[in-house]
Amino acid sequence: MAVGNKTKIALMYTIFALFATMANIGSQEVAITLYQGSFAIMLSILVGTAVGLVLKYWLDKRYIFQYQTQSIQHGSKTFTLYTIMGIVTTFIFWGFELAFDAIYDTKEMRYVGGVIGLAIGYYVKYQLDKRYVFK
Repeated sequence: MAVGNKTKIALMYTIFALFATMANIGSQEVAITLYQGSFAIMLSILVGTAVGLVLKYWLDKRYIFQYQTQSIQHGSKTFTLYTIMGIVTTFIFWGFELAFDAIYDTKEMRYVGGVIGLAIGYYVKYQLDKRYVFK
């Protein structure tokens, strides 16, 4: 892969990670506004994770890896592998967000922790996806 192409992919991946991060945090905010019960934080994190996962999968598959699935079964297998690779990186994200929530006890700092965790997680996720999912 040429250096210029690597730079283009890195830039696109970063932009898509920012889109997915905004979708994640935005959907968390919507979820926590709609439900403020005892499970509000965990529910909002789960909603944000799901929204970010689906958006990022679509962007990565189409634009980063330019990957074509051959059938519904192949597409399901690819999405399942993508999700499995995301489990480790999701724990990184959740760990940072929940740690910042426990330490600072403010919504803003919880989201800062989430953004840091997502940034680290997306870097690791790219490496895993390149090697195991979109090969």
